[in-house]
Amino acid sequence: MPLPLVYHDDYSPPFPAGHRFPMEKFRLLRDHLVNSGLTNDADLLRPEPCSREVLALAHCPDYIERFLSGELTATEQRRLGLPWSEALARRTVRAVGGSLLAAELALEHGLACHLAGGTHHAHYDHASGFCIFNDLAIVARYLLEAGKVGRVLIFDCDVHQGDGTACLLEHIPDAVTVSLHCEKNFPARKARSDWDIPLPTGMGDADYLKVVDDSLNYLLPLYQPDLMLYDAGVDVHRDDALGHLHLSDAGIAARDEAVLRHCRERDIPVAGVIGGGYDKDRAALARRHGLLHHSAARVWEV
Repeated sequence: MPLPLVYHDDYSPPFPAGHRFPMEKFRLLRDHLVNSGLTNDADLLRPEPCSREVLALAHCPDYIERFLSGELTATEQRRLGLPWSEALARRTVRAVGGSLLAAELALEHGLACHLAGGTHHAHYDHASGFCIFNDLAIVARYLLEAGKVGRVLIFDCDVHQGDGTACLLEHIPDAVTVSLHCEKNFPARKARSDWDIPLPTGMGDADYLKVVDDSLNYLLPLYQPDLMLYDAGVDVHRDDALGHLHLSDAGIAARDEAVLRHCRERDIPVAGVIGGGYDKDRAALARRHGLLHHSAARVWEV
């Protein structure tokens, strides 16, 4: 069977040209994976929208309703950083459903990847940093409360700290939050993850990969999770507009493959989401995000 990959055409709704958030990257990522021969469109698995009830496992019901009906205040809208539309609302709940489907597929098959996800700045009752609903926290809460897992470990390698995830899961002992992030970057005020691993500005491939290996060699035996949610942000790249680390394409591919192999070797199911990535060259950005899926395919075939 092919590597389970999750995608929906709702992921790249119409968006203002030149906006800082690269909304078209999801569609371009799909095109890249198809054109590179990794998959074909018919094999991509289409998720259902996430229900309000499941969203409310991690978010304020009033906030959920106000966002979905387009009633955020001007201040909330600025904090989000995205222009509201019905298509954006539809995309948002569909993408959370995609992360949930990827996690369930990972539990079934050992490995699955989403072509979106990683909205780790969203908090209980407000959006932040382009993130509306926190798919990582929602998925963790849902799987734990449904009894599908006993422990989830979130391994967040986005260049920015997963502050929303840390806050939303702070009092959930069986959801372990791990954030490897550039110490001098957004958010200015850091939350407290279970494990925060701040990295110095300018860190390159070799030092970064050692941190990843050392972290996983320690944390995976310690917690023995039933599932890892892996945020494979590519804003660690040296050319990223919003990152301050110095990884190459090869370094990111090595990171992704290392994370997935650590899990596979320990029989820990892992679901990958793409996280952040910002580059005016949208095609290059899509290829960068595709490193996760190509790395997953190599691990899948072993």
